This record gives sequence, structure tokens and C-alpha cells, in this order.
Amino acid sequence: MKSSDSGLLFYQTDKKLNLMHHTEGIRIWDTKGKEYIDGSSGAIVCNIGYGNERIKDAIVRQAESSFFAYRMHFENEPALQLAEKLVAHTASHLNRVFYVSGGSEAVETAMKLCRQHFYSIGEGSRHIFISRRPSYHGCTLGALALTSYAPLEIPFRSLIKSYPKIPAPYCYRCEFRSAFPSCGLQCAWELEKVIREQGPENIAAFIAEPIGGASTGALVPPDGYFDVIQKICRKYGIMLILDEVMTGFGRTGKLFGYEHWELEADIIALSKGMAAGYYPLGAVMARGSIVDDLVAKSGFAHGFTYAGNPMACAVGLEAFSIVLEDDLPSNSARMGSILKSGLKDLAARHPVIGEVRGRGLLLAIELVEKLKSREPFSPERNIGQRLTDIAYEEGLIIYPRRPIQGLSGDHVLVAPPLILNRSDVDELLKRLERSIVRLESEL
Repeated sequence: MKSSDSGLLFYQTDKKLNLMHHTEGIRIWDTKGKEYIDGSSGAIVCNIGYGNERIKDAIVRQAESSFFAYRMHFENEPALQLAEKLVAHTASHLNRVFYVSGGSEAVETAMKLCRQHFYSIGEGSRHIFISRRPSYHGCTLGALALTSYAPLEIPFRSLIKSYPKIPAPYCYRCEFRSAFPSCGLQCAWELEKVIREQGPENIAAFIAEPIGGASTGALVPPDGYFDVIQKICRKYGIMLILDEVMTGFGRTGKLFGYEHWELEADIIALSKGMAAGYYPLGAVMARGSIVDDLVAKSGFAHGFTYAGNPMACAVGLEAFSIVLEDDLPSNSARMGSILKSGLKDLAARHPVIGEVRGRGLLLAIELVEKLKSREPFSPERNIGQRLTDIAYEEGLIIYPRRPIQGLSGDHVLVAPPLILNRSDVDELLKRLERSIVRLESEL
């Protein structure tokens, strides 16, 4: 069947895109035969690459049984097996699993689980969630209330609750005009200040990505940052929720982002790499004590039609098995180190790159007009998107965002699939440098 170009679809814009034909490994081909390296794993989703035969086989096997089972009527084997594998490979206290279909649903579920827990134990005043600015936690209204990325949330502020935000640990553009370590981690201690302002008895949780995703461009917090955060959360009896939607399943060189630090979250939100783009799937993992008490008292007043879908879980189970058996977190760490070194070499040759940051295969470059002063390009020039468009023409897909509250500045994520090899790294860097050279010639 020939596809039409009738303009029926719309997403964020009406921009016309090339039509995908087929995919394999880390590459995508369009219907004109042009090949692209997927340097952003879609939206940092396709951790195991495209066209994996084991996933195809898992889909066929599950199709012979069932595509759907409603969670209130039946358990299903893939959901049980995946839960067992998740619990076996995460922190020992995270031993209860609730399935969802995506990252926004995962964050909403984490919020509601936290809130209902406090309500059920007689601490109903705890309703405030603290997050960071900038940040991105999802586009549904609850998750959007935690998000601080102006273009995505300004039109909807009248619809969502206004939650307090603290500065992200964005050392390159410190909100306090300080430098680490002499800053004393002021951005982390702001959490205690806000808790006191709002009243500790009113705070339910603090939520953050272990390593920043799209909104801050692979932002790695400085040493000691999460030590302070965790200390404050425990002091005031508030939950620590970690948004591992982007950082989970090997992306940062560890199986989960929290493993880079001695972090003991009460709840984690998972998605993206969980089914690696082969099926919509996500989950929340929580302390057993939180769930057991809540279920015993009233039950969790929450759910989705496709929660625990057997096909989604069969795909997720196989994807997770591939990540573990092929040791993709280690490959992410090795190839990420090589790729990051290559990006730093590009930065040394091209002053348009102000900073290279990230861990594993969650990396980013921040673009600046003036290297020494770190002055960003004016928003009207849309430099990050322009570099992305040029890279697309060069056969490389990258992921642009604006790190200064979503309103200015430019960074692009470079986050290819975790199956990347050395020759792939070299080719990616060549295409990226050609793109940067073209951008500089325009500037």
C-alpha cells in the first residue's frame, strides 16, 4: 500500500519529514535509500538498536498465546517474569512493581503512590512535590506540574498545580554564580530552604533524574550533590523519587542511574529503554513497605487499561534479557568514554562547542556564541535546531533542546543505541563534525 501525503497527521509542528523504509542496528533508511545513524536512539529509547531478531521471536511466541489480558481478571506469565527480573536486578528494597505504558504514566503513578501512602497513614497534609528547574518529567498534567521547561508548560499553567522548584546542578551556568566545590553545593541545600518555606509537614517528595535528560542535556551532578539531597529527604521524612525513564537500562554506563551514587530512592519511574522502542512499556518500582501498607488498608486507587499487558511485558522481558546478557551497560560505559573523548576533541577544534557533558551513552554538547564568556546564541537564531537539521542532511540524527529554562541556550543530545561499536563511533563523529563545519560556515 502506498502511503499518502495528505497532511492528516500532526504532532508538535507540521514539518514534513522523510518517510522511513527500514531499520537495522543503529541505522535507519528512508524510502529514497538515504541512510542515517540514529545518534539519539529515537527519543533516547532504542537502547538495543533496531531489528533485533530475539525481539521478533519473542513477539511471535507471545502472539501465539495472547496480545491482551486485563490485570483485574488474570495474571500473565510475561508480567510476572519481568517483575521477578526487575526486582532481582534493582536495589533490594525496591521489590514491588506497577506497570504502565510510558514515562509520563510512570511519573504520574509515582506521584499518586506517594500521595496515597501519606494519606493512608494519616499524613494527608503532605501533598507538595518539589522538583528542579529546568527539568522534564512528562507531558500529562501531573508530570507536567513537576516539569520546568517553559515552552512545554507555559500554555498549561492554569490547568496544573504550581509546585516549587529548586535550581538544577547546572555548574556550567550556575544560578548562584558560584563554582564547585567552593559553592558548597548551594543548589542541593536549596531543597531544605524550600521545605522549610513550604512547611515540612506539607512536603510529599522530591523528584529528580539521576543524570539530567532532555531539559538539561546529560547534566551530571557534582560529587556530593545527591548525598546532600538524600540527607535532607531523610531528615524531613519526605520521599525521594528518581525519574529513571531516560537513564535506566544501561544508558549511563550502569544498569540504572542511581548506581553511580549510593542512592536509596523510595520510588523509581522506568520506561524508554525498558522495552527499547519495540513496544510501549514502563513501570514504577517502590519499597515493599509502602505498597504493602497501602494495599492492606485501602488498595491503590489508580490504574491503566494496558497495565501489565502481556505482549508489552514479553517484549520488555526479552529486551531486559538482552541488556543483561550482552552486558550493554558495560558497552555503554566503554563506547561512551570513547565518544565523549571524541566530542571533546571536536570542542577543542570548534569554539561553537562550549561544553561536553554526560556519562555512558547519554552525552550532550552545549553550543555557545562566545566560548570564553559562555554567552548563548540568541533564541531567534535557533542554533540547536539548525545543527540538528544540518546533521539530518548529513545522515545523523541528534536531539536538540534549550537548557536555560527552555527559553534560550542550545544543546544537542548525542545518545546512540547501546550496541554501538568503535567504527560506529568514528562514523558518527565524522558526520557530526561535517555538520558543525557547515554550521560554522553559516555563522
